Formats: sequence, C-alpha cells, structure tokens
Amino acid sequence: MARSGLKIRFRPAAPEDAVVAVPLIYASGPDSFDYVFTTRDGGDALAFLGHCFMDGAGEFGWRNHWVGVAGDRVVAVGAGYGADTKWPFTLAAARQIIGHYGLRRGLGAIVRGLRVESVIRPPDGDMHYLAHLAVLPELRGQGVGHALIDHLIGLARDAGHRRITLDVAASNPRAEALYQSTGFRVTVERKSQLTSECGRVVDHRRMERVLD
Repeated sequence: MARSGLKIRFRPAAPEDAVVAVPLIYASGPDSFDYVFTTRDGGDALAFLGHCFMDGAGEFGWRNHWVGVAGDRVVAVGAGYGADTKWPFTLAAARQIIGHYGLRRGLGAIVRGLRVESVIRPPDGDMHYLAHLAVLPELRGQGVGHALIDHLIGLARDAGHRRITLDVAASNPRAEALYQSTGFRVTVERKSQLTSECGRVVDHRRMERVLD
C-alpha cells in the first residue's frame, strides 16, 4: 500500500499492459532513449520500446518488468536484474534493433547504445540493478514510487542479492530524493558529452544500497 492509502498490488507485466507500461518506461529516461533510438529519418524511440515490450525478450520486454496496479489500472512499472542478463539482453537488443530499424539504421542505434554504457553502465559482479522506474504523473508524490522500489528490493532480497544499484539523471533531483529516502546513496557521478540531433544523454549518478 502507498503512504497515501492508495492500495497498490504488484504483478509481473503482461503484453496487454503495453498501452500504459511502454510510455512509463520511456518516461524513465526520455533523453537517453531519444539519443539511442530516435533517428533523423523518422525512427521513434517510443515505437521501438513498444516493439521490444511486445516481443517480450530482453531489457525492454514485458517479461523483464513488474507493474503496480491500483484497482484494475496500471499505475507504475519497473525492472530489476543482475549481471547474468548481459549477453541475453545484448543478443535480444541486437535482434530487436535490426528487426525494427533494418541493418543500416540499426547499426547506428547499436553504436549509440554502446556509447551510453559509458555513462549508464550495465550491472556487473554481484549487483542487482533497478531500471525503468516510473509512476503515472498524477500519482507521483503519493508513495507509489516508494512502494515500487520496496517491492523490487524485496524480490532482490528473496533471490539472495544484497547490493542494489540504480542510475539517476543528475537533472532529476526529485527522483534522486526518492531514492535517498529508500536508503540509496550516490557512489559516483559520470559526466556525459553524448548528444545528437535527436537527443542528449545528461550526466548520471550511480546510487547504491547494501541490504542488511
């Protein structure tokens, strides 16, 4: 339950959640998504994320996500995964990118995605990484995000993980404050000079929480 008294339950995402979940995933990092997946000739990051979500596999697939539901309405989305997903996610992303954009445009997106990893690094070692955390705008500030993070951390704990990490844009102090309130602390800030006609990756801060 959120602190506001709103009753939230969490369940694994499903394909039919796409209409709400995909825009929320995009909202978790629109500038970075646009930098990687929006192209000068009309390729659209939101459309690509929708393609991946419905495909089901990989970092952006529905199988990698949980949703928060109030009544019968999806109000939040998030994901949590470890370093063991690196190669399955990489292979799924390559297939999805080439399938969606074609070879020429797809190779450009792959290169841009690899560049972003210098700022927003994938999990390594024993870390459990939280990603794509987002709540419907009208419900932000009511404890839904806190409940989502608590749920994902609970899953990590049940799986035996103790080192939980995430990245937050340096331009998003509200999200950083939320993560701090749930026990995360900044460990490093990575500067970014990544920019294109379609998007810009801002500086990001890696935050970490070690569970007792």
